[in-house]
Amino acid sequence: MKKRTEARREAIIDKATHVFQELGFERTSMSEICARVGGSKATIYNYFSSKAELFTEVLMRSIEASFQAAHRSITPSNDDIDSALRDFGDSLLSFLYSPEVQASRHMAIAQSRRSEIGRLLYQHGVLRSQKLISGFLEASMAAGGLRKADSAVAARHLVSLLESELLDRFLYQLPGEVSPKEIRDAANRAIDVFMAAYGAQGRDK
Repeated sequence: MKKRTEARREAIIDKATHVFQELGFERTSMSEICARVGGSKATIYNYFSSKAELFTEVLMRSIEASFQAAHRSITPSNDDIDSALRDFGDSLLSFLYSPEVQASRHMAIAQSRRSEIGRLLYQHGVLRSQKLISGFLEASMAAGGLRKADSAVAARHLVSLLESELLDRFLYQLPGEVSPKEIRDAANRAIDVFMAAYGAQGRDK
C-alpha cells in the first residue's frame, strides 16, 4: 500500500510539472492537474493541501541537484575554512543568480501576498540553506577556525554579504545576466569582509 501511495504521489508531481511548465502558476488550476492525473480533486488534496504546496514541491525538485551542489563545499569535515567559504560563495551566487532560480525568486516575491508560495519557499529553501551554513560555521568555530559567535546570525551575515553587490539588480529586475567573473569577484570580496569580522585572531586568512 505504501508503494502504491508513493507511486500515486509521484504521478501527481509528474503531471503537475508538465502543467505548470505549460500554463504557469497563475493559469494552472487543481482541476486541470486532476484532469491530467485522473481521479478526483479530493485525491490530490490528500497529498497536497494547496496548489502552492504542490508547486513548491515541483520547484524544489527541479533545483534540488543544483541546491546540493551549491552547498557541497560547506561540510563539517572541510577544515580549510577560507577556501571552503570562497568556493561556497561562488557556488551559492551562481545558483541564486541562475535564470531559473532568479525567475522562481521573483515569482515567489510577487505571489507572497496572494498565496503561501513565499512562505513555503522560504521554509524549504532559505531556512534549509541557512541551517546548512550555520552547521558549517558552528563546526568551524568549535575547531578554532572562526571566532565564537551565534552561528545562525553569522550565517545570515554571510549570505547578506554574498548578495550585497547583486541584490538590487535582482530586486529591480535589471536586464542582463550576471557573469561568472562578477560572481567570483563579488564572492571573494564578501568573504574578505566576513573573515575580517569572524576570522579567528592570529590565523591566516
